[in-house]
Amino acid sequence: MKNKRILLIVEELYEDLEFWYPKIRLEEEGIKVIVAAPEKKAYHGKKGLPADPDVIVDQVKESDFDGIVIPGGYAPDRLRRIQKVLDLVREFDKHKKLVAFICHAGWVPISAKILKGRKATSFFAIKDDMENAGVFWEDSPVVIDDNLVSSRKPEDLGDFCKAILRVLKMQE
Repeated sequence: MKNKRILLIVEELYEDLEFWYPKIRLEEEGIKVIVAAPEKKAYHGKKGLPADPDVIVDQVKESDFDGIVIPGGYAPDRLRRIQKVLDLVREFDKHKKLVAFICHAGWVPISAKILKGRKATSFFAIKDDMENAGVFWEDSPVVIDDNLVSSRKPEDLGDFCKAILRVLKMQE
């Protein structure tokens, strides 16, 4: 795992635990986690924790990474409006690289149009959005569909991170 590089996307009002837990857990495994955001400034979670990006999204190339992780909160509603983010998500999926999302972050792959006919989960409040995008939605702590890893809420973070690691190991 020491050669792996993961892109972690952040925007204002991200869900604090859904950003920090995967970041720390993946770094514990020796994975290099690069934080990307629309601008080079501090972003604040719903509970106020700041996150500083390493790079801006426009500088990122999918080919430099082994996968992408998208935390939930209110941030995904902003992220899905950024064409470069949608293009990156499509590229990761096209190359069968990890695309991991939790809670409301399902909005991003919905807008990237990569979920039709796939299995996934999300926070219950966006179940209709997921199903309308063609997802076979499951009420499970984690759902893996090939390179996609999805979870419902912060309480699922342990399962979410284990699934991310499992998919990354399978891609070695």
